[in-house]
Amino acid sequence: MIEQLRKIYSSLLVYNEEYENFDPNYKWFVADSNDIFGIHQKELTEKDIALLTAFLSPYNTKFPPLTTAEQKWKKAIFETESQPFSAFQLDHPYRFIYFSINQNQITPGFFHEAIQELFAMPVPILWENEHEGIIIEEQNQDEDSPSYEEMIDILMSDLYVKINFFVGPFREGFETIRPYYRSVTRDAKKVFAYSDKTVITYIDAAPYLLIDQIAPEFRRELGINLLQEYINDEETLKMLETFFLSNLNISETAKELHMHRNSLQYRLDRFFEKTGIDVRQFHKAMPVYLAMLARE
Repeated sequence: MIEQLRKIYSSLLVYNEEYENFDPNYKWFVADSNDIFGIHQKELTEKDIALLTAFLSPYNTKFPPLTTAEQKWKKAIFETESQPFSAFQLDHPYRFIYFSINQNQITPGFFHEAIQELFAMPVPILWENEHEGIIIEEQNQDEDSPSYEEMIDILMSDLYVKINFFVGPFREGFETIRPYYRSVTRDAKKVFAYSDKTVITYIDAAPYLLIDQIAPEFRRELGINLLQEYINDEETLKMLETFFLSNLNISETAKELHMHRNSLQYRLDRFFEKTGIDVRQFHKAMPVYLAMLARE
């Protein structure tokens, strides 16, 4: 097809890595073969552009060209049911890591380069838009998975980039890859609306996702019925949150809050006396934690 178009548009050129930048005087498209090619705008009328766009995907030059691996993953995720995907060989389970960065902080190309530096092997990155996308990580038994908390520290200190990661669970095979992709991108956006954590795993996200399914009126009832007179007591709620995040460990919570152990015990006893809920027991702590999330 490209050669046929070249007969019509003499300025047509195919992108390759020797080009450092996309010429802004060209209109760029993606062919069915995933080749990126451009046609000088002086050869294109509005009718030409409309016709080409009807059969080809315009290419946003703000994004780096897809690597071979990224092309394969994109095809695996977005291929239609009527055109079943012939899966490529996977040696390990994989997972999707959703990321979001502040708009206009870093270009997709620069971000792509920075992320590759943090992994021992190249990782595919697929973009939703200029500030959201997914990293595709294969589980390699010979290497430790990267710490996404450490990655954020590096990106913040070196590039001053604020970023959030939502780490999906590992999967095998391609049978459910499309719903998996949709669930990771959908759930990540829901969870970051509740939490200000920069890295959230799917396990950490589960309580937020449960709360998100509850009707607003029931959320309010849950908070009132379980938190009772403490529903607006920010100091007590902060204590409880720290207690829950410290795995119900009295000593760790007291240390985190710079509080004497006996003082913490007294305040937990007071919460028990007022509400009838002993949060030192896991099965009673969990509903209170959910009520706190529902309140948010």
